[in-house]
Amino acid sequence: MPAIVLIGAQWGDEGKGKATDLLGDQVDYVVRFQGGNNAGHTVVVGDKNFALHLLPSGILTPGVTPVIGNGVVVDLEVLMEELDGLAAQGVDISKLKISSNAHVITPYHVTVDKVGERFLGKKAIGTTGRGIGPTYIDKIGRLGIRIQDLFDPSILTQKVEGALVQKNDLLVKVYNRAAVRVEEVVEHLLSFGERLKPMVTDTSLILNQALDEGKTVLLEGGQGTLLDIDHGTYPFVTSSNASAGGATVGSGIGPTRITGVIGILKAYTTRVGSGPFPTELFDEWGEFLRSNGGEFGVTTGRERRCGWFDAPIAKYATRINGLTDFFLTKLDVLTGLDQIPVCVAYEIDGQRVEELPANQSDFHHAKPIYENFPGWHEDITGCTTFEELPKNAQDYVLALERMSGTRISAIGVGQDRNATIVRYPLTGA
Repeated sequence: MPAIVLIGAQWGDEGKGKATDLLGDQVDYVVRFQGGNNAGHTVVVGDKNFALHLLPSGILTPGVTPVIGNGVVVDLEVLMEELDGLAAQGVDISKLKISSNAHVITPYHVTVDKVGERFLGKKAIGTTGRGIGPTYIDKIGRLGIRIQDLFDPSILTQKVEGALVQKNDLLVKVYNRAAVRVEEVVEHLLSFGERLKPMVTDTSLILNQALDEGKTVLLEGGQGTLLDIDHGTYPFVTSSNASAGGATVGSGIGPTRITGVIGILKAYTTRVGSGPFPTELFDEWGEFLRSNGGEFGVTTGRERRCGWFDAPIAKYATRINGLTDFFLTKLDVLTGLDQIPVCVAYEIDGQRVEELPANQSDFHHAKPIYENFPGWHEDITGCTTFEELPKNAQDYVLALERMSGTRISAIGVGQDRNATIVRYPLTGA
């Protein structure tokens, strides 16, 4: 039975929560497999807006078991606040499962993240300051604290002591900050143990058993392909594998069990933080996209940088992720434009380049080559079939599909969870 991967095909914020919600009644498990509370999904259900940061979007769908996989880094305080907030709105949170191998974001990770960014000044990466990067650094450096460590005070103390040997030297001698006390960190982390323990399990075993029983598992990534630590616009990336390959490592499901990979793609392009962005707009059209699209970070509240659709990026996402489908979101945001430019290639050193440059410097200097498509003024938020869209909107979607190299199976035409056109069944679902 299918294990389906759902990932962002741009720089994140593409609307993955809407796609997960659309698939929710077709799947049994929804799994976050990487990232932390630097990610954010907004799901609109009726007159309620749900902002999710750590939790899989499937937690909003009755009957679905939400899972936080081993590849996620968990801020326990944020997790509990998010669970309490959902419970207060009547959401059932009792089925949540958390991998015992997931790593914990400690208070000292957050401190190191924030002071490190300030120390870099103009060379700062533009992190969310939530300790994500430092936690992954400790994970790779084998200094990390895992969820399972919270249930053995002796082991937890030893691990915190080991991690703080270097951290305190850095904080005191380089950043001129106070040293972190081991006892305070241990006490803070242990305070979550009693509530956390019933949720913690071997999620890899549970997910593989579910697939053996004929159930469907949806693997939901945070951020997007161009923020992937290996395949993104390094160094302006996140600290984990946000592309489809990270789904198997971050969940404990083998790659042969994946039956479909769905890429979420905005009808234009946005990104948060620093780094190259060839189609970025600094004029009234950038503000048009930002205002009409509500382009403000779910987690940070930061204004998103906005630009026109970038076809080489979509084609790159198809290749890197092995995409079987695209879910195109926010088509309605473009309503009211007479002309809609699309970046079809780049000019680099006087040469036309139709693929994403492998060289960081080339991408930084890439100038977009645009092709203009006729816009539309009709309200499309009530459209339920592709044929109901205005002819120019249909042509725009078909052009993006042709340039991206993967079929566009679903189209978001409004904020509401039901404002979606399904052209083809999503692969594997």
